[in-house]
Amino acid sequence: MARPRVSVVICAYSDRRWNDLVAAVTSVRAQSVEPAEIVVVVDHNPALLMRARVALPVSAVVENGASRGLSGARNSGVAATSGEVVAFLDDDAVAEPTWLECLVAPYADRRVVGVGGAIVPAWDGGRPRAFPDEFDWVVGCTYRGMPRAAAPVRNLIGCNMSFRRGVFGAVGGFCSGLGRLGSRPVGGEETEFCIRLRQHQPDAVLLYEPAAVVRHRVTEDRAGRDYFRSRCYAEGLSKALVSRSVGTQDGLASEWAYTMRVLPRGIIRGLADGALRGDLGGLERAAAVAAGLAITTWGYAVGCIRRRLGALAPDEGGQAVVRSVP
Repeated sequence: MARPRVSVVICAYSDRRWNDLVAAVTSVRAQSVEPAEIVVVVDHNPALLMRARVALPVSAVVENGASRGLSGARNSGVAATSGEVVAFLDDDAVAEPTWLECLVAPYADRRVVGVGGAIVPAWDGGRPRAFPDEFDWVVGCTYRGMPRAAAPVRNLIGCNMSFRRGVFGAVGGFCSGLGRLGSRPVGGEETEFCIRLRQHQPDAVLLYEPAAVVRHRVTEDRAGRDYFRSRCYAEGLSKALVSRSVGTQDGLASEWAYTMRVLPRGIIRGLADGALRGDLGGLERAAAVAAGLAITTWGYAVGCIRRRLGALAPDEGGQAVVRSVP
């Protein structure tokens, strides 16, 4: 089977991340497998749009023609591309040279409709000793508990994911009421999309391929406790929105396994590091796991209450709406 043509979409919104965006584009241009096209989508920032069109060596730079936010930008990116597979890379991530080669290979199996890869955190100030591996999802990265070898998963992570083009026509695009809006840490749009896709096509396979690696920059402000708390709380709110859209059973199936298996082991590991190895950071990591779980659960509870009151929530993204993609 011939290798499918792959379009790479990179969404950007802030001039402050210009150097990161340039690095992301450069890494895609240096792939061992050349992409069919590279499309940069600028999210409602005219100055950045003009700068990118002048300076970036890509196939196209387009505006987000939908509502402001990452979901709309991704939908606009899909509409602007033509490849049989659409891959997404964050504007503050750098792909390893074999990223696309590894990401595309599983599509030889026709059951595979989406493939995602490993996301390694690149900490600006070094990894904080209190930051538990189990919560690397807080900074948009692969976390402890995910498969170590290629395996089917419920959902892919937005920084490093790809889909066959046909799925967008079959199930629509990403929900406009979900997804990051500027620096607001609410997410969940790729989770909702993947669950909706599997509900529509139960035999479809979403594959996690850890050999397809990108390195995701983590700035110092995202490594602190304030961001950790806000991101955990926002994740709880996001889960409430996702559950409303796709149902609680599907919306929380992976989260139950993660909560019951991965997190207790993380607490035990941290306590053991502190008690047996004299690693004070282990005690901090154990405390962070417990705190992260509590804050996320609280966010979910608040989201469910707002959902029942019909108030989830103008300031948190409003009604989740599925947008069609041309």
